[in-house]
Amino acid sequence: MLPPDPDSLDPQTPEDWDAFRAQSHRMLDDMLDYAQQIRTRPVWQSAPATARASFAEPLPRAPGELADAHATFMHDVLPYAVGNVHPGFMGWVHGGGTPVGMLAEMLAAGLNANVGGRSQMPVEVERQICRWMRELFAFPESASGVFVTGTSMANLMGLLVARTQALGVAARQDGLKDARLVAYTSAAAHGCIAQAMDLSGLGTSSLRRIAVNDRQQIDVKALAQAIALDRAAGLTPFLVVGTAGTVDTGAIDDLTALAALAAREQLWFHVDGAYGALGMLTPEVAPLLAGIELADSLAFDFHKWGQVPYDAGFLLVRDGARHMAAFAAPAAYLRREARGLAGGSPWPCDFGPDLSRGFRALKTWFTFKVHGAERMGAAIAHTCALARQLAARVQATPELELLAPVTLNIVCFRHRGVPGGDSDSFNREIVGDLHESGVAAPSTTTIGGQLAIRAAIVNHRTRAHDIDALVDAVLRFGAARMS
Repeated sequence: MLPPDPDSLDPQTPEDWDAFRAQSHRMLDDMLDYAQQIRTRPVWQSAPATARASFAEPLPRAPGELADAHATFMHDVLPYAVGNVHPGFMGWVHGGGTPVGMLAEMLAAGLNANVGGRSQMPVEVERQICRWMRELFAFPESASGVFVTGTSMANLMGLLVARTQALGVAARQDGLKDARLVAYTSAAAHGCIAQAMDLSGLGTSSLRRIAVNDRQQIDVKALAQAIALDRAAGLTPFLVVGTAGTVDTGAIDDLTALAALAAREQLWFHVDGAYGALGMLTPEVAPLLAGIELADSLAFDFHKWGQVPYDAGFLLVRDGARHMAAFAAPAAYLRREARGLAGGSPWPCDFGPDLSRGFRALKTWFTFKVHGAERMGAAIAHTCALARQLAARVQATPELELLAPVTLNIVCFRHRGVPGGDSDSFNREIVGDLHESGVAAPSTTTIGGQLAIRAAIVNHRTRAHDIDALVDAVLRFGAARMS
């Protein structure tokens, strides 16, 4: 047995390891208890000043005890998280995670693999996920894929692939110069599309936000007209971004029509499928996504409807060679060899900007292997059924009003409040009441100029009685504010 090594950060003696192991088991049990007993907790509660103050201490200089750090976490962090593990969390489109994913994340952390490249099995696990996604979305074998933090990053990367395709690989060295590229998306698209135009150097003024129809889908006829006007003005249209599940209402653009228009106009067709794309896992939603298989690139998250722990975004590109042309950056320190650890080319870092990359694929792989695509799809279908239940209850309740069609799992509604009163402020206060009660946590958005209570039902733990609890609380708080 080797002697203790005081320069190592590992436990030093067999007794130290035994104590560390015991504390580790307590920490794991606490998190399993958290998941098992989540319904006994409020969805959300505001952190008290004492908890915030505990994180204002100066940099620790001397060693501390693992048990003490764990106790601080349990007392001052765990009770005051965002709450998306809870079935009553219906605010933003956050997945609920699973115990399986949590354990896989622990394994990945223990392995501590940098999955930027090289000849190692974690890269093969990521390639396996890419093959599964090719199968799910009917992409060709030439398609490439890469894990990223989330769809905001994946959308930016898809835009960069499209930009490289439009300007040629030389633009990576020469810059935009006098390029007058313009892109198009729905007025209901996520703000990260405009941000991608900003970060890419093309500028947000080069993004055309096309009006939507009464189903919150992009108006394809108006899109075609906008493209024609830009061409006539001497500009160069290069990209159309369709949305599979808008952030406000869950609407899905007519992807087949967009693909046909993009092909006719020779534009890159990218789909932002942040949460909606994984609807392909269930026969109930898959028909609504017709045309997604025609995309040149597709961005989506496993950490939303896929219930993989944060973070696990993904970019899938139809033509892997074009994908690689946008990002590969040969360097001496990244030399590829025919044998040894430096083999296995191409590497994941050839398909994105990250050289240092965590093992996101493992928790995704575990989730599919343990739960299976059919069971995951059934959970997705269930959230859509709950949304329909909520919409029906809203429509059957005179005090409430539905503000948008329900396509998937998002319901936008409001309390009618006092006739002639400030309905927006009234509903905003109701949402604040809901959050502070710990019963439910919806968010707000604006639909047709009116503030809406937005319930995004994403968590696989949510059940019918959680929907009833939300509506009952809205009515109770509304009545209290009217009295």
